[in-house]
Amino acid sequence: MKDYHISEHTPSGSKFAIDYEKELNDQQRAVVSCGSGPILVIAGAGSGKTRTLIYRVAWLVENGAPPESILLMTFTNKAAQEMLRRVATLLKLDTLKIWGGTFHHIGNRMLRKFAKLSGFTSDFTIIDRDDSRTLMDSSTEAVIDKKARPKKFPRGNVLVDIYSYSVNTQQPLVDTVEQKYPYFMHLMEEIELILRKYSERKRKLNVLDFDDLLTYWKMLLEENESVRDWCEKRFSNILVDEYQDTSKIQGDIVDLIAKKNRNLMVVGDDAQSIFAFRGASFRNIIQFPERYPDAKTFKLEVNYRSSPQILHLANCSIACNAKQFHKKLAPVKKEDVKPAVIAVQNAIEQALFIGQHINELISQGYNYGDIAVLYRAHWHSMEVQMELTRQGVPFVVRSGIRFFEQAHIKDVISYMKIIANPKDELSWKRILKQCPRIGAVSAEKIWNFLNNSADPLKAVKSEAVYAFIPRGAEKGIQQLNFIIDALLEEDVKNSPSDMIPAVMEMGYAGYMEETYPNANARKEDLTQLSIFARQYASLTDFLSELALMTNIAGEEMAAAEAKEPSNDYVTLTTVHQAKGLEWKAVFVVWLADGKFPDEKSLGTSEDEEEERRLFYVAATRAKDSLFLMCPTTMQETNWDVVLKQSRFIKELDRDTYDEWQAMR
Repeated sequence: MKDYHISEHTPSGSKFAIDYEKELNDQQRAVVSCGSGPILVIAGAGSGKTRTLIYRVAWLVENGAPPESILLMTFTNKAAQEMLRRVATLLKLDTLKIWGGTFHHIGNRMLRKFAKLSGFTSDFTIIDRDDSRTLMDSSTEAVIDKKARPKKFPRGNVLVDIYSYSVNTQQPLVDTVEQKYPYFMHLMEEIELILRKYSERKRKLNVLDFDDLLTYWKMLLEENESVRDWCEKRFSNILVDEYQDTSKIQGDIVDLIAKKNRNLMVVGDDAQSIFAFRGASFRNIIQFPERYPDAKTFKLEVNYRSSPQILHLANCSIACNAKQFHKKLAPVKKEDVKPAVIAVQNAIEQALFIGQHINELISQGYNYGDIAVLYRAHWHSMEVQMELTRQGVPFVVRSGIRFFEQAHIKDVISYMKIIANPKDELSWKRILKQCPRIGAVSAEKIWNFLNNSADPLKAVKSEAVYAFIPRGAEKGIQQLNFIIDALLEEDVKNSPSDMIPAVMEMGYAGYMEETYPNANARKEDLTQLSIFARQYASLTDFLSELALMTNIAGEEMAAAEAKEPSNDYVTLTTVHQAKGLEWKAVFVVWLADGKFPDEKSLGTSEDEEEERRLFYVAATRAKDSLFLMCPTTMQETNWDVVLKQSRFIKELDRDTYDEWQAMR
């Protein structure tokens, strides 16, 4: 194992192009100048992790490591390019010989080089998610005749998600279905046949999907000694960024590459491991010292982002986790105000407080771009989006589409719209195209028939409508009529709150399960929309309010969401999407048990600890001001429910925050 004469001592600036003593703090410098062998770097939030990695690469080169001997794996190609650009600037060096990029990017390069050994030719094509879905759909048709297909059967994008999660977690397919899609367990035999056909067709077409880049890369390393030898000789220095977010298969690949020379540095923060839902393995980082008993462990604990008071609260919170590498973030910034825990009566009052306090912050000199509202689930932002629109506060949703513009929300509202206005052409066409075998052309023909009738709601039930329906689409129209009948019931048709669950129960819930990988989250969105709708006396009032709220900002806000973040807009985002970002002022909403932490996480200590890590990430996004919002009640179907304050607030030391009471 070559160490390029790397010293274990503090580097002297005189012999190098870079003055490491001046550019780095003591903790960073210890990492950068560490010798060879396995190295674990626990990099706390805001501690200069990226800077440390950049200077480590530079340090290796200045100590004689050939650039081509360095493998830098990151979670975005942009991150790798930026790191290498900065190394090139520091050393006035061409870094093109350094292999840097995502696991998938490196996997692609490896498979191009050793394509024949994996059974592909080097000119294979990589297909994206949409192409994967299309190929999966055609594989389904090849395996199961449409007429013999069960009524509720997973569509291509759901099957792609099942396949992807199984690959990344390296768990059996049946375990993935049981864990994430239990309502499809009775179809395991069919699912296995389809995925086998999918793999066969990819090989025949000489195409790979993103997950194949990892699968076949790992296979090459496991089954071909010549590939392992090439990697061991080529990559004598391996660095992995954001190691806490690696999946099982990515962790396995890293171990295989580093198996012989063991010259591996992994950098991450176990306290920010929050992506288990998409296949990330917390065990990769927490068990690193077990897999590499001779590993040196370093901690970066100097925080350059947040105030001492915010860090005190964050340290106090994460200390409650049993499984972790203990560390304590130390602030560089001066003393500031304590975080505030704000008790509010309900979601409406929570949104009102946020809108008013944002305006106060603006009057104090903040820009809108200095402020963020973070939430555990997308539906948590519903009332906030409505209230900010009412108050004229410009905002951009970074966690996805605005709540009321999501496909499943618009689908259900379309059913409600045709009850309120049976001549609503756009809503009819949207609903019709949900029916199997009815596309844009057929929907147009059916609509023309309905539009020429006196009452479209009656006409869609008539025998005459079947003249315009493609063969095989009859069941879909019948299902549509079941939903319409349910919405026309006397005790339902004037209650927007009751109409939403009626649409779900009469068939739309099943449609979501077979159509969307995240069907459960979408069901929760609709349940909360139903609760939200209770405040409206009539269907007309509800639909009018939605129309006003979603159109009031018009094209201006749509354009804003297409731009990079700026000082002109408050950011609304989930905590997951906020990781790696920072703002001067942060509001964290719905801090109540069952909401944050999420109810589904309260069954096991492992899940609860991940939720606490999520809270830690939320808190450490704030530089100066942190507002923790705690609603005390929420509406359920027919009554208000008293909420327990989030355990993540209750377990904090009392000196970590101030208590505020929202003014009514």
